[in-house]
Amino acid sequence: MRVVIFSGTTEGRALSAETAAMGADTVVCVATEYGKVLQEQVPGTETLSGRLDAQGMEKVLQNADLCIDATHPYAKEASKNIFEAAKATNVPYHRLLRKESDLPKDCILVDSSNDAAGVLETTEGNILLTTGAKELTAFSALDPKRLYPRVLPTAESLAACEAIGVPKSNVIAMQGPFSYELNLALLRQFSIRFLITKDGGKAGGFFEKVNAAKDCGVKLIVIRRPKETGETYEEILAKCKEMMACSRFC
Repeated sequence: MRVVIFSGTTEGRALSAETAAMGADTVVCVATEYGKVLQEQVPGTETLSGRLDAQGMEKVLQNADLCIDATHPYAKEASKNIFEAAKATNVPYHRLLRKESDLPKDCILVDSSNDAAGVLETTEGNILLTTGAKELTAFSALDPKRLYPRVLPTAESLAACEAIGVPKSNVIAMQGPFSYELNLALLRQFSIRFLITKDGGKAGGFFEKVNAAKDCGVKLIVIRRPKETGETYEEILAKCKEMMACSRFC
């Protein structure tokens, strides 16, 4: 059985380890070089790196028995392309859903980074941005001295910070996961007043950010998750086991 997993998440790496251990031919597609480094630590899997369009995805899915979309909950365009590619190649598609979090009642909910930036236009105080380097342009109209982006320690991320004029002393180039204690220390160190985040769930360290913000008196602004349908990790793992058993005995 050949399984193609579009990943870059904790769940995707865990699932690829499971399918490889079952004996399935497991191919994992990740968008970034950093994702490749992490995925290559999973034995028995083949890793392909680089951002793919729908045509590139179709090529990867040739002769696959199963397509699993384990991309980030906010990767809407990627999920759309994966679904279309699976449909075009007649490969069964399964979307792995990350459980949504119970959001604090006093947080500010917005639909996008642009909306978050709009909320911040009439405020004062330092801002910790934890939405990723790709979202930084949404905040370019704000005073860059207020911005403290926490991004991956890659040249691409640093270039994105520089492009909107963030002072180098404000850039927090670190790889998570981040503990409650580290979040707390960063909020205090940089006198943060606002924390912008997506609902990355347990795997994305969301609760560590929520609790640190609460204990520091920092206002939390959460970008809503896109609405989508799919299956849990356990449900998709069960499907993989079922198909693997069938491939052996059917």
